[in-house]
Amino acid sequence: MSITICNFSNVYGNQPYLEGLRLSGNATWLDLSGISGTDCYCDDEAVQAIKAELNKAGHNDASGIHFIDNGNYHYMSKIWTDMVQEPFSLVVFDHHPDMQEPRFGDILSCGGWIKKVLNENKFIDIVVLIGVADHLVEETTPHDKVSFIRESELSQIPTDVIANTIQSTLYISIDKDVLSPAFAATNWDQGSLDIATLKEIIAGLAASHKIIGVDICGERARDFASDESHSVQEADALNDRTNRELVDFLQNL
Repeated sequence: MSITICNFSNVYGNQPYLEGLRLSGNATWLDLSGISGTDCYCDDEAVQAIKAELNKAGHNDASGIHFIDNGNYHYMSKIWTDMVQEPFSLVVFDHHPDMQEPRFGDILSCGGWIKKVLNENKFIDIVVLIGVADHLVEETTPHDKVSFIRESELSQIPTDVIANTIQSTLYISIDKDVLSPAFAATNWDQGSLDIATLKEIIAGLAASHKIIGVDICGERARDFASDESHSVQEADALNDRTNRELVDFLQNL
């Protein structure tokens, strides 16, 4: 799988693995940091500017592994899946449902991008959200094309059961806030999934389904100073290790 790095907050420059891919030319580097109107909410002008940069870089489909910065930019999954031109299922690993109504207008946002996919993408068959906090599932309006596997259910549901809920090809989106703080340092509250289980679920999906593409977000915030678990340096080193582990795993599926 090819690798694309979408730079909004400049955090990837502090991760030796991804910075090495950029410097070696083994990843496509898209510098989107100069586009205004992108943090949490992405206005129409910003969407068009991002799509123009993708087009300039030769991205006309959703294939490959896409790093899309911290969780504030998770709406990039909507932009990538806009390129899918066949029936597909969207599998999202996230501690949050990302199905909020926009606070104003019909703006694309990190908290409501899945709802936009459901409303606007004619190829979407089903959305499977994995690892969402139980109380957030209860607060989310049900949708006939959305299935939840709650955080509390992750240890109880065999991976083949997850795979059997999906009939079409897959696009996978991973927000590292689904992982426990032992595996990632993100800019949103985090779940309890471990990376071995994450990989086991994806391997089960890949065994019986074609994967169109994968995106990964969940880096630290640009103004992160430290938290109870990580210094800035520890956060960057941890995310760098996890990103590398995910790339190695995905490229060998």
